Amino acid sequence: MKVDELREKYLEFFESKGHVRRPSDVLVPTWDPSVLFTPAGMNQFKDHFLGKVRLDFTRATSCQKCMRTGDIDNVGRTAYHHTFFEMLGNFSFGDYFKREAIAWAWEFLTDKKWLGLDPGRLSVSVYDEDDEAAEIWGRGIKLTLSKIQRMGEDDNFWPANAPSQGPDGVCGPCSEIFYHSEGGKSVEIWNLVFTQFNRVGEPPDNLRPLPSKNIDTGMGLERTAAVLQGVETNFHIDNLLPIVQAAAEVCGTRYEAGTEIGRRLRRITDHVRACTFAIHENVYPGPNKEKYVIRRLLRRAVLDGHQIGRREPFLHELVAAVVDAMRGPYPELRETADRVSKVIRQEEENFFGTIDAGLARLEKTFSELQSADRVTIDGREAAELYQTYGVPPELVESMAAEHNLAFDWEGFRQAMATHGEASGKLQFELFKTGPVEALKKALHATEFVGYETTKTDAEIKGIIARNQLCDQLDEIGHDQPVIVVLDKSPFYGESGGQVGDTGEIVGEGFRFRVTDTQREGDLILHFGHLAEGEITAGSRATARVDAERRQGVRRAHSATHLLHYALQSTLGSHAQQQGSKVDEDWLRFDFTNLAPVSAEELAQIEQSVQEKVELAAPVAWRTLPLAEARQVGAMMLFGEKYPDPVRMVEIGDFSRELCGGTHLDSTGEVGPFELVGEEGVSAGTRRIVALTGEKAREQRKRTESELAAAAKVLGVPPLAVPEAVGQLAQQVRALKKRLAGAGGGGEQKQPAAPTASSDESSSFAQMKAALQEAARVLNVGPTDVAARAEALRAEVEKLRQQVAQREAAGPLSADDLLEQSEPIGEVAVVIQETPGAGPGDMRQLIDQLRRKRSPVAVLLASREEDDKVVLVAGISRDLQERGVHAGNWVREVAKVVGGGGGGRPDLAQAGGKLPEKLPAALEAARKHLQEQLGK
Repeated sequence: MKVDELREKYLEFFESKGHVRRPSDVLVPTWDPSVLFTPAGMNQFKDHFLGKVRLDFTRATSCQKCMRTGDIDNVGRTAYHHTFFEMLGNFSFGDYFKREAIAWAWEFLTDKKWLGLDPGRLSVSVYDEDDEAAEIWGRGIKLTLSKIQRMGEDDNFWPANAPSQGPDGVCGPCSEIFYHSEGGKSVEIWNLVFTQFNRVGEPPDNLRPLPSKNIDTGMGLERTAAVLQGVETNFHIDNLLPIVQAAAEVCGTRYEAGTEIGRRLRRITDHVRACTFAIHENVYPGPNKEKYVIRRLLRRAVLDGHQIGRREPFLHELVAAVVDAMRGPYPELRETADRVSKVIRQEEENFFGTIDAGLARLEKTFSELQSADRVTIDGREAAELYQTYGVPPELVESMAAEHNLAFDWEGFRQAMATHGEASGKLQFELFKTGPVEALKKALHATEFVGYETTKTDAEIKGIIARNQLCDQLDEIGHDQPVIVVLDKSPFYGESGGQVGDTGEIVGEGFRFRVTDTQREGDLILHFGHLAEGEITAGSRATARVDAERRQGVRRAHSATHLLHYALQSTLGSHAQQQGSKVDEDWLRFDFTNLAPVSAEELAQIEQSVQEKVELAAPVAWRTLPLAEARQVGAMMLFGEKYPDPVRMVEIGDFSRELCGGTHLDSTGEVGPFELVGEEGVSAGTRRIVALTGEKAREQRKRTESELAAAAKVLGVPPLAVPEAVGQLAQQVRALKKRLAGAGGGGEQKQPAAPTASSDESSSFAQMKAALQEAARVLNVGPTDVAARAEALRAEVEKLRQQVAQREAAGPLSADDLLEQSEPIGEVAVVIQETPGAGPGDMRQLIDQLRRKRSPVAVLLASREEDDKVVLVAGISRDLQERGVHAGNWVREVAKVVGGGGGGRPDLAQAGGKLPEKLPAALEAARKHLQEQLGK
């Protein structure tokens, strides 16, 4: 039986038993802080199990994409371990229990209409105290006692060891089903969890029966497929073996299951499949959390290829094989295949640049250990190799063994714990408790009326202060925010990137100021402070949103949809949302793009948004089934979890997005739109920051003001500012070049004055472009253009004075200075003031003098216009070998002019603030040199 057929049969079977078929949750549940990746099918039903939501159904079945990295070291080595896998599950929320769950599992496995497995090849295990399950398997299913194994809480309780070790909360025994092959090999294919207890405190008598008992089962799709297809490893089933063979072809080798190369090819297969699904959901390799796990998996796979012999990127070539193998249940992978391939290739290229260096470092470490007669690789050294070069510890361990060296795993783990690696191991947080959870169970949901109004009458259902439920609150001016929960609310709770509303909740004798609004499941939490009176649970109140702030948020949110459309129109369909934040007339939008967005593209994007604003296109929203939204072309973000039905926001005839946020009625209400920044936030992800409404108007005023200030400084029309600053920069370069030439040359010709039009009707777009171009030329931010232009003008004047001083002093060359040298013994000594020479000029002269004469000692001085003195000293190598030190020399001389400094033995610089004492300093220079020379 093929994998796709097995998946469909399972879901069809449980639909026939009254279960609602639910789609797979996303692989990376960003809204669930308890896990990095979805580790099991039950995760999307956590609140269903605990009765925290209204149940639209009490039976469900699904095939869930899962990722676990706790057993990563076993991937490729064992027959059944994966990082990415699919889990078939059926769930009951207070409906059926053990008898039905066991009977249906047995029916599906053994009935010839379904899987038709030989019952003689199946056995089960139960928790050793679960007589009920043992009785059902024995009397109900007719299994002999030899087929029913009783096991302890470590093996057959969920969570493992919960009765004795905890944690407190919902838990229960489980029963596993095993298949035994003809060769005697046994594999667990199904686990039935019976959540029937609430653990409270330490044993004994700490397991309290739940009033509502639940079923959570999981059958490994790949493991069961391997059983049905009669293969020894999951990697040989019909949707994995083609990827293994593609990996072998790309790596230029043959796949032989029992070899070391075979193990590496299986691991490459697993990792590239996991990364393809994760990157499809916009989780790119990076330094933190789930992104770190993806980077780790990619780099392990690259290293396996490197060990096979590949020396250039190859993993990206396997994306097509993954997409082809998984196209049946996941056709959406085809839409992102090119993007996924590019992201993987970029990560490969980055890593291939460090692999050889990392391996060279490792070989050096081995050599040093053997030379020192040490036998263990330091775990901290291995951690540094991992963090710096990405060399996995198991590779270090295996290579160390080849050199008869042990590996310090404990030291490695401690070092990585200090480093803070996010492991991505299974981290269930099903047992979350507290006052909010209590309200969720009692109230289930707050009715949100904020799409229609910003004001409503409501009843106060709960008050939470200092993490405790309260009946009333009378403290005014408290520091810590208090949470108020209503039965209905116009306040939007932060979600989908949109910030929470602010406002007030007012009732008879009290006023509560709402400073933030958050969501917890279907509850809306109003955070804030009591401003007047006493607030009591059960009392009536009026909830009022700050309507002006809400309107600013609506402007920014509708503009975000226009920006998303413009990005895709300009850059391509790959430019999908990676994240966003929408605040009052301010938005931040992260999107997929492997390269920076050019200035021309940004201008085009901004113009596209503004054109859609000027269209005054209608903005509307409606609720419809998810499938229908997909049919009409609504944009759906990969990796985003959508309810069914969904809310679709339509703008004109060009934008359809699934969105729960608040929006305008027309794009014309957005007002001005100003794109104020574009930057990279991680590999393959760019960020745009933009303003709308009043903040955009203020930004425009700042732009006009800055350009006008720069124009005034430069004495040119506003649109001529870029040309003028370019000419100033050119003047600075030319004057510095003249000074570096140590004199000579004709009078510097003034650049021609800019001739740009001074037309007062210049559009704002022209002015903004002019300011941005000037900022680019000057390499400063747009708000610093005028100040930088003023600084450049001052620099030009200063350089002109230095040039004039230089030319007034006549030609200055190394030969001229040598002619004026005075010997101390056999040493040629040059101690001179060099008017108009900068520090660079003086260093250049010293270098020329050292090439022309040896031994030679040189100290040059120059006065700067701001009443400062610069001193530079240098000596030839032979004097340095005799113990003369240029840094000590110039430091002593600088004291005379009220300064200090120093530097290297051969070349050093100092300064002072008493130019009138420069003659005395030059006299002192000769004296100090004589002392160093011993003369």
